[in-house]
Amino acid sequence: MIKETMDKIETKISHSVHITEDNKKEYLSMLETLRNEVETLSRTEKDQAETITGFARVSAHEATREDTHKDLLDISIQGLKTSVEGFEASNPQLVAIVNSFCSLLSNIGI
Repeated sequence: MIKETMDKIETKISHSVHITEDNKKEYLSMLETLRNEVETLSRTEKDQAETITGFARVSAHEATREDTHKDLLDISIQGLKTSVEGFEASNPQLVAIVNSFCSLLSNIGI
């Protein structure tokens, strides 16, 4: 399920008309890092990894919609950030990549 969801996020970003080609490369690179971190986490924390992936999907959807709804984007990004709370000590890379990903998604939705 995680792989399929991450593939959908990748497709959504790749096909977005709101993102420049240079920015798509940056977002997709960051998404690949997020994918690796979540897959690693899923070995020990499967439910949490699925929650993170789900919020990433919703956030990417809200950021790349043609008619962006800022409140929904903000809520989904906050959910994604909240989903990694508690991992600061055990997985700081995951927290850092999620925070960066949230910033990028927020910028897409401007």
